[in-house]
Amino acid sequence: MAEHIRLAVAGVGNNISALFQGAELYRKLSAEGVSESDFPGVKRPRIGGISVSDLSFVAAFDIHPNKSGRPFNEAVLAEPNNYPRLDVELPQVPVTVQPGLAREEHAEPTSEQFRTVVEQLRESRAEVLLYSLPTGLQWAAEAYARAALEAGVAFVNCTPEVVARSPQLLAAYEEAKVPLVGDDLASHFGTSVVHRALLGLLSERGLTLDSSYQLNLGGNEDFRNLREQGGSKRQSKLNALAQEGVDTSNVEVIPSAGYVPHLRDHKVAMLNIEGLGWAGTPVSLDLKLKVQDSSNAAGVIIDLIRIAAASSRLNRGGFPVAAVRVLKSPAGGHPKYTAEDVEEGFRKLDGPGAAPQDGVLEASSR
Repeated sequence: MAEHIRLAVAGVGNNISALFQGAELYRKLSAEGVSESDFPGVKRPRIGGISVSDLSFVAAFDIHPNKSGRPFNEAVLAEPNNYPRLDVELPQVPVTVQPGLAREEHAEPTSEQFRTVVEQLRESRAEVLLYSLPTGLQWAAEAYARAALEAGVAFVNCTPEVVARSPQLLAAYEEAKVPLVGDDLASHFGTSVVHRALLGLLSERGLTLDSSYQLNLGGNEDFRNLREQGGSKRQSKLNALAQEGVDTSNVEVIPSAGYVPHLRDHKVAMLNIEGLGWAGTPVSLDLKLKVQDSSNAAGVIIDLIRIAAASSRLNRGGFPVAAVRVLKSPAGGHPKYTAEDVEEGFRKLDGPGAAPQDGVLEASSR
């Protein structure tokens, strides 16, 4: 049995609530005798020998007054979080949420707040720091990445901020032999994944793309924030659509077309594709997608943190190729990597002689 991942989190929002509760649910199913291969919503029960329930939360940072200073297992359920309670008893976690970096001046490596974060990561013996703060805080993403690097902790960036795509940061992580995973998770069954597949299908079948758009609505804090901080998210979503043979110049993406409180943690997406077929005749597709937004994120986060931890345990620094298809904006971009590259990345994490699992590319496209 693999050792649990010692996980630190920056941001105790809905995604962390979904991850925490979901891991406990899978632990419960395992105790009831359910085979890992039968876990719902899980393609890869193990990565590098690590199960989806092999998580220990050892440190947490957040500046929200409802979360900072509270026990972790209480903070993940505190407002404004609105992820639903799953039918599982949650354990007491001996971790108090610590105040994180509140202002840009705290990002300076010499600041007291930055030094405190580094020391807390070291004292907790965290293996991975998961960055899940609101979109639009480039300074915070960089600061937490540098704090993790100094502490020798693998870093996973769930946001569209530029971290793994920074040549300087990536080089520093490679030199230190510490994994850097990012940027911006591609949700389990999200708008960008579906949109990308449909645009690729249009090209594969020989139709001409005339125009396309996606609109996203939601009722959680992420959507509230994206109304004003959607610039980096828009570009990251466009990055996720990039693929050989598809011209996305006439594709429009609106990350938050509206904040609708009564949707709570649900996301509703509208997709439209207009194309031209034989003899220029029109083809039109309209699609509506509704998902539990934070479950959609947690189903991918669990792979990203396991990839990071497995890479760290193998002393492999920099960007792990296995993470490419579960990110919107991976280091190097999507076209750089092939399906064979991704398969090889997973094989290396699973160790010498491990048999490749079926559907590696599909699994990593969730």
